[in-house]
Amino acid sequence: MSVLAFAHTNVLIQGITGAAARHHTKNMLEYGTRIVAGVRPGLGGERVERIPVYDSVEEACRNHPVDASVLFIPAPRVKDAALEALQNGIGLLVIHAEHVPLHDAMEVIQQARQRGATVIGPNTPGMISPPERAKLGFVPSAYFQEGWVGVASRSGTLTYELVFRLTRAGLGQSTVIGVGGDRIVGLRFAQALELFEKDPGTRAVLLIGEIGGSMEEEAGELVSRGGVKKPVFAYLAGHTAPEGQRVGHAGAIIDRSTGTIESKIRALKEAGVLVGRTMEEVVSMMKTSLAN
Repeated sequence: MSVLAFAHTNVLIQGITGAAARHHTKNMLEYGTRIVAGVRPGLGGERVERIPVYDSVEEACRNHPVDASVLFIPAPRVKDAALEALQNGIGLLVIHAEHVPLHDAMEVIQQARQRGATVIGPNTPGMISPPERAKLGFVPSAYFQEGWVGVASRSGTLTYELVFRLTRAGLGQSTVIGVGGDRIVGLRFAQALELFEKDPGTRAVLLIGEIGGSMEEEAGELVSRGGVKKPVFAYLAGHTAPEGQRVGHAGAIIDRSTGTIESKIRALKEAGVLVGRTMEEVVSMMKTSLAN
């Protein structure tokens, strides 16, 4: 099964006429995603890959059922576009842009919570559910295979690397979610774990974390409290990262000894999460543990 997006999920693409959006709209359609409409102010009436384009989200929603929106929108304009989607009742937003202003991201996430909506990102490659043939974003679908491992990750590239290794080891995936690499993101590891815990199609979960922030520690606390009964595994990047230097993502920075690799590994291990130091180790650990 899946969490968040399914074969029947009706998807809107905001910013659909841009070059990247056109390319990935085609890829998502070929994968099986049900894209029903696109939005680009001033270009209403056009079509992209036979998908009708509207001037506003309100107009698109008036003409089509819309459950989710994928935003190919530059960071400075993300807030207005996301709020427009939320105001029109869309329950799932996938925001790709990196470096969305912090206060903009905070406002979008607050508005989403008040409306019961879910935000994936900002700074996410999106999500994919192989069993449902649903892809919202630009993850390379060739690496993914139908199965029962749920994956939540802060890094797109590490996701592709590890999922390829999972697939090669015969461990297919139920849903893979890129939660985003910015300092402020919507869906966090703990919430992803809760979704996977409820999903009968997910039998185990892999978290792909990194230095900075507190998502890994929050996930550990949830597992410690008994909020997750399914086996949880983790791989964390940043074992040699120096303090005070950002590594990769905006959120991957150690600040005054908080968010260190040691604190994250300790929190996860104390909760019973099996943590691999390398990609090979965590995949081997999963294959051995889940075979018993």
